[in-house]
This record gives sequence, structure tokens and C-alpha cells, in this order.
Amino acid sequence: MVLQQLVKVIRPLDTNDSKSGFDATPFVGQVYSCTLQKLKVTDVDQEVKERAIACMGQIIANMGDMLKTELCVCLPIFMERLKNEVTRLSSVKALTMIAASTLRIDLTPILHDVLPTLGTFLRKNHHALKLHSLDLINKIVINYSSNFEPNLLQTAIEEIPPLVSDTDLHVAQYSLTLLSTVARRQPQALVGIHEQFLPSVLILVRSPLLQGTALNCTLELFQALVQTQLPGLDYHSLVSKLMAPVLIGGEMTSRSTTTSPIEPLQLHKQAYHSSAKCIAALTQQCSQVATPLATKLITDLQKRNDTEVIFCLLTIGEIGRHFDLSSIQVLPKTIIECFGATSEDVKAAASHALGAVSVGSLQTYLPLILKEIEVQPKRQYLLLHSLKEVISSLSVTPCGLAQLLPSVPSIWTQLFKHCECSEEGSRNVVAECLGKLVLVNPEELLPQLQQALRSESATMRTVVVSSIKFTISDQPQPIDVLLKQSIG
Repeated sequence: MVLQQLVKVIRPLDTNDSKSGFDATPFVGQVYSCTLQKLKVTDVDQEVKERAIACMGQIIANMGDMLKTELCVCLPIFMERLKNEVTRLSSVKALTMIAASTLRIDLTPILHDVLPTLGTFLRKNHHALKLHSLDLINKIVINYSSNFEPNLLQTAIEEIPPLVSDTDLHVAQYSLTLLSTVARRQPQALVGIHEQFLPSVLILVRSPLLQGTALNCTLELFQALVQTQLPGLDYHSLVSKLMAPVLIGGEMTSRSTTTSPIEPLQLHKQAYHSSAKCIAALTQQCSQVATPLATKLITDLQKRNDTEVIFCLLTIGEIGRHFDLSSIQVLPKTIIECFGATSEDVKAAASHALGAVSVGSLQTYLPLILKEIEVQPKRQYLLLHSLKEVISSLSVTPCGLAQLLPSVPSIWTQLFKHCECSEEGSRNVVAECLGKLVLVNPEELLPQLQQALRSESATMRTVVVSSIKFTISDQPQPIDVLLKQSIG
């Protein structure tokens, strides 16, 4: 263990040798030789075996360029340990270090044996082994894709479909990342077998549990797949597969003349959000279809049932988040008309969609939202949620902040007008918007909140205190002092 740490110190990979001021060359041979002796021994304690494997992995990763002649002796030993049930996990971890090394160690002696072996590990009922095997395959594809034929990788990819499941999102995430890497580095490895894993990915998209990092990995996979330009993975094919459970199912139901119509899939509302994000991610790679697709979805809104309308609205919103849809003249009117729907879910989807399309075209839609909040008191709650979506989306990136900052005064003024509105739900959304907006420009806005705390209106003071709660829950570190001063 100590020697492994010393290797990282005397030959660090993250700095240049000239900067470190230390020449490790005289020590490399001795460090390698003494570790190799322990690595070869089989009749020793299990922990010693594991430490020897880890230490040798570190030596090769950090000093492999000085040990080129020794690699043909050392790497086959790793392969032997990989095939041993007792040492396979330690070997996978060590090989991951080597494969990730910036020295690009020559793994040719074992590469054609490692990949099939790792494929068999993906079948094992061993969580850590699956994760580390997926990670190692991913590193090999990233750094060594030119050193082996695509068909060698297919043996591992064929084991992935059962792993893409919401029963273990951690393993699913690593599996999706590997598929994305293969699509970008070795797309030919997907020829003929993408039909094996794609159904599992589509089922995962419809899972109510898919969110966060796993969802982001799914979006990246769809973007990588459409870039391969392989048969069956083109834009229209993938979008059709994503829309099928909602729109095609709905069409079959509405047009069926049989006594027992085909029912569309009953999906959790999270599935509509996930599917919409996936379609938008695909559209980012084929920007020329963004406006036509959004236009078609808007046109179709009148012909759809509530479930389909929700999905169409969410999809329009996610496309509008990435593209300027202001050229579609009927878009804002059509979305706002959905605020009058009988279904609360349709209203919520319309509110989300209006906020999302505003992110992609702030100059066009933000003034509209602020005006509608003023003149449409009955729709105020939904419009405030649209405004919250705008603030939440744009306040998390430097580029978004730059867009939002010029509009902060007008948003702030409009929000303060409605701090004392009659509906408690609207006041709560106003408080959340104020809290999130403070983070955009705390130096100016926090003192204004502090001043509002002296208001004679108890309702105003309640909203301000609630807004501070959202400021604290979302705050970045530098705002600590300002908050303490204001609260004091």
C-alpha cells in the first residue's frame, strides 16, 4: 500500500517531470522487480495478492513508458489473475488504472482476451464487478478503439440489455455511458445488435425512476446513436420509437372500430418528461427539423386526447428550451389556450412548456409572460410557474445568467406586485421566484428583501420570509455573508 502511494508521488501523471523536479528513472526497475515477485506468488494471503495487483497496476499506469520490455511479462499475469474468481475484481480495478493512463500503455498482448472475459463478468451477480467491468470496457474503448476490431466488442455489448434497467440505476448509468462511448468511437460494433439493447433503453425512458445523472446519460446515448448514421438509428426512427407509446398508441385507440379497442400504454407522468427530453436531445443533433416538428405538434394539439396533449406540450417545451421557436406565430396563443383545459395535468404541462420555450427565446416570450401575469388574474398561478421555470433554467449556467440579468429588474417589479395576491398558491410561487432570483444578483436584491421585511403587511412579510427559505436552500457558498448580514 505504501509503495503504491510512493509511485504516485515520485512519478505523478498530472504534472510534467520538469515541474516535479524529481527523476524517478533510477527507482523504476527496483520498484517493478520487487512488486513482480509478490505478484507472481499464488500461495499467499488474499490481501497481499490484492495489494500486489493494485500496486503493479499503479506502477504500469505511472511508469509504463519506462517498462516497455517488461510489459509482455507482466500483462499476461494480470490476465491470469483476471480469470481467477478470487482476484478478478482487483485485477479489473488495476487494469482500469492502466487503461486510463495518459501514457497510453500498449495493451496489445492481452486486449483480445480481456474484452470477452469482461463480457462474461457482466452476467455475474456481483454489483461491484459489473460496475468496474463496465468502467474498464469504457476506458478501453476510449483509448484503444483503434487497436481491435469492432466485432470483438460485440461480445460485451450483447450482455448489456439486462443491465439497462431501473432495478439498478447505477449499473444502468454505467451501461448507458459505455453504449454512448461505443457509438462515438466504434459505431460499427453496433451494426446488427442495436436492436438488442434499444428496447431496454426505451423501457428505461418510460420508468418513473429515471432522472438526474441516469437521465442525462440516456440523453447523451440518444445523441450519440443518431450521430452514427447507422440503419435504424436515424433521427426519424428514434423519434418514432420514443413517440410510439403515447401518440401511436393513442391514434390506434381513437381510430379503432372494434369492440375492444387497443389501449395506449398507461405511463407515469415522469415518462412523458423523459421522452420529451430525449426527443429534444435528438433534435439538437438535427437542428433543421426543430421548427417543423414543433409546428406539427402544435397543429396536432386539437386532435389529441389529454394524455397526448400533455406529451406534445412537454415535447414542444423541451425543443423550445434549445431552439428559438419565435417564428411559430401561433405557439404562445396555443399554449396559453391550454391553460383553460379541464385537466390539471394539461394545465401544468402547458405552464411548463411556456416557461421552457421562453428559455430558448427570452426576448420574445418573457415580456409576454410578465404581461399575462398582469392582465390574467385567473391564470396567474400557471403563469407564475412558467416564470419560475425560466428563472430556474437560466440561473444555473453562466450563459443563462448573462441572458437573464438584463430582465431581472422587470421580473422583480412584477413579482413584488403580486406578493399580496389573494391565492396562497400564487404567493408561494412568487416567494420561490423571488428566492431564486435573489441568487442572480444578491448584492442588489437582498437589501430590497430586507427592506420589505419592514412592510406593514403581514402577507408581504410572510412572502419575503418564505423567499429567504428558497434562497438558502439553493444558495452557492459566496452568498453566506450577505445572508447573515440581511437576516441580522
